[in-house]
Amino acid sequence: MTLGLINANPVVHAKKERIARSEDVHPADDAHPYSLEQLSVLSEESITVDEKLGRILITFTPTIQHCSMATVIGLCLRVKLKDCFPPHFKVDIKVSPGSHANEESVNKQLNDKERVAAALENPNLRQLVDECIYSNEL
Repeated sequence: MTLGLINANPVVHAKKERIARSEDVHPADDAHPYSLEQLSVLSEESITVDEKLGRILITFTPTIQHCSMATVIGLCLRVKLKDCFPPHFKVDIKVSPGSHANEESVNKQLNDKERVAAALENPNLRQLVDECIYSNEL
């Protein structure tokens, strides 16, 4: 399911050298075959894992201020983390301060358990999330 290009010409950054993993999350739009890291949406520095407290904080930066895919990206991150970490970890996902026109609304949607559960019950949205996360593992 492609929703059309929102940012047809994104700035693409070089990938950092590190051990390759199959868990890389790719953007929701197949027209841009870049990782979220290459689009500077997500970086290692924007991820904090506190194993003692069982908490994960991810702060991501949409490529444009009115990115309509911000909640989908955040939902993909949440689902992927749920697959990779034990269930006792609390996950907080936020857009970087000042990076999105609807920052407060996006953050509220991404961290409200009922909204996340409802979103994942929507078959079309669930299919989009699954395509974003698992398309490179096929």
